[in-house]
Amino acid sequence: MRPTRVRYGVVAFAVSLAVITYLDRVSISFAAPAIRHDLGLTAIQMGWAFTAFNLGYALFEIPGGFLGDWIGPRRVLTRIVLWWSFFTAATGWAWSHASLVATRFLFGTGEAGCFPNLTKAFTTWLPPGERVRAQGILWLAARWGGAFTPPLVALVMGLVGWRRSFPIFGCVGVAWAAAFYLWFRDNPLQKPKMNQAERDLLLQSSAMASGHADVPWGRMFRSRQLWLLCWQFFALNYGWYFNVTWLPTYLREERHLAIASTAALSVLPLFMGGLGNPVSVFLTSRLTRKLKSVGLARRLVACLGFTGAGGFLFFSTRMHGPLAAMLAIGMASFCNDFVMPVAWSSAADIGGEHAGTLSGAMNMWGNLGGALSPIAIGYMLDATRNNWNLTFYVSAAVYLTGAVFWAFLDPVTPLSRHTA
Repeated sequence: MRPTRVRYGVVAFAVSLAVITYLDRVSISFAAPAIRHDLGLTAIQMGWAFTAFNLGYALFEIPGGFLGDWIGPRRVLTRIVLWWSFFTAATGWAWSHASLVATRFLFGTGEAGCFPNLTKAFTTWLPPGERVRAQGILWLAARWGGAFTPPLVALVMGLVGWRRSFPIFGCVGVAWAAAFYLWFRDNPLQKPKMNQAERDLLLQSSAMASGHADVPWGRMFRSRQLWLLCWQFFALNYGWYFNVTWLPTYLREERHLAIASTAALSVLPLFMGGLGNPVSVFLTSRLTRKLKSVGLARRLVACLGFTGAGGFLFFSTRMHGPLAAMLAIGMASFCNDFVMPVAWSSAADIGGEHAGTLSGAMNMWGNLGGALSPIAIGYMLDATRNNWNLTFYVSAAVYLTGAVFWAFLDPVTPLSRHTA
């Protein structure tokens, strides 16, 4: 008997949620010039608005992941999506710098735990051999969701203005939350449409679906591998968050492009980043078969990604035309996303039954890098009178540190076997 494919429903829900997540995130980056104009914000003040989301998101990642391990992703993800949908809508109601910062911070706290809970769902709903591919599909969808947001936001903003566009985007998340809660079960074996062959395939994975509140916090935070995993994600997010915060402003102010051209070129980094995910999955699979080592294959792919991202970002500063510069930034994003599937799969493998908590720790630390990036860029622009090249040099240097962290990382040994 061939296994049924009910388990792939969780991948479909994860993919659609990833698209909605980046739709809501990227929309503010494109709306930033209009927000700055209407609210009278400086570059530093806009940087703090960007950072507020990442700060709230980072601070609540571990609690969000822990809740998924404890009570299951079904209730946690439903709460997450409803919360962030409300504050997506509330972004359009901001009347001052303080209200914008507060709204984005609360948006971030609500969205925290989203991807750790999706990782938890993959851990319990998919056999080990399918998890890397699922992460690749997830992040392809996430990037492409963000890639095509600028033209969509431009269209909606042109019709109703930036204030009314955010409530429209918030309604999409509410519809997803209702459908997910009705379909999903924390334990996949509770889905009656699965045949026995699929149940047998998921028997080992589903054993990790029961509540696990006894997280080994001491062992986790003493683990060198956890800290290497966290720091590499810090480096990855620091460099990448430019694409969903300051990129449209860079194209408008430094490259002097119109709104339509800005929307078109803003697609490139996230579109090319999305392509990096399936290439990473394919390359990792080939290297694993050739080297007969999952850990070594993941390290090689991640180091290649970090080195390429830093190199292309530096190279973009030597490009005179906006299209050439954006192609270089797009290639940096492509290399950046080489790391995404192997990083999240490593978090799942190391975490095991505590995959939600451990991946939450990784994503928390990564989003502290994402929180630092936009405000650091704002201060650098203010101090240097809009010297954009300096911001790229710093991001390229941070990318290169990620390759160093991966050189010493063991991405496959479970946390229960870590001694230091």
